[in-house]
Amino acid sequence: MRYQGRITTWKDDKGFGFITPYGGGEQAFVHISSFANRQRRPQGNELVTYELVVDGKGRAQANSVAFVGEKPAQSAPPGRSNVTAAFAFCFVGFVVVAVIVGRLPIAVLILYVVTSIVAFFAYAFDKSAALRNEWRTKESTLQLFSLLGGWPGALAAQRLLRHKSAKTSFQVTFWLSVVLNCGALGWLFSPSGARTLKLLAGAA
Repeated sequence: MRYQGRITTWKDDKGFGFITPYGGGEQAFVHISSFANRQRRPQGNELVTYELVVDGKGRAQANSVAFVGEKPAQSAPPGRSNVTAAFAFCFVGFVVVAVIVGRLPIAVLILYVVTSIVAFFAYAFDKSAALRNEWRTKESTLQLFSLLGGWPGALAAQRLLRHKSAKTSFQVTFWLSVVLNCGALGWLFSPSGARTLKLLAGAA
C-alpha cells in the first residue's frame, strides 16, 4: 500500500529526513537511498508517495519513495526473491552433502556457516547505523564477507532486512563475489584442488 505525504524535514548533508503523512499521524523516517529517482535530491516540502515499513525498533520508515508525478520504483520481479533464496539453500545443501560423502572437509562447511552469520549481522548493523546516522560498515567489507563464503547470509540479510538489495552497483559486485566464491569451491573438486585439500589435511 502506498501513502502520500510531505517531506517536512530534510538534512541534505546527512541524506535523510522525515515525511509527514496527509491527515496527520506519525512521521516516517526517509533515507536518500529509499528514493526511486536518485538523480533528484529532495530540498524539503515536496509531496511524495511511499510505502511504509517498520524498522527493528518499531519506528515508521518510508521505502520506495517517489515524488508526486513520478513513477515509483518497480518491485522486484515476482519470484525473484524465491529463486535467489532457493539457490542459496540448494548451495548450502550441496556443501553439506559434499562434506558427508567426504568430498569436502567439514572446515569448509564451518567457514560458510560462520561467515554467513557474520555477514548477516554486519548487514543488520549497517542498516541500523544508517537509520541512526552513525558510523557505517564499508561496502567493501560487506563484499569481502561474501567473497570469503558469507554470501548466503548476506543474501538472506538483503532479502529479510531489505538492505543493499536495490543498489545496482552493489548488486553487480555482490553477484561477482558469489561467482568467484562458487568458482573457488568448484576448484576444490578438481584434481589439483583435491591434492591441495589432502596436503592441508596432512599438515593439520
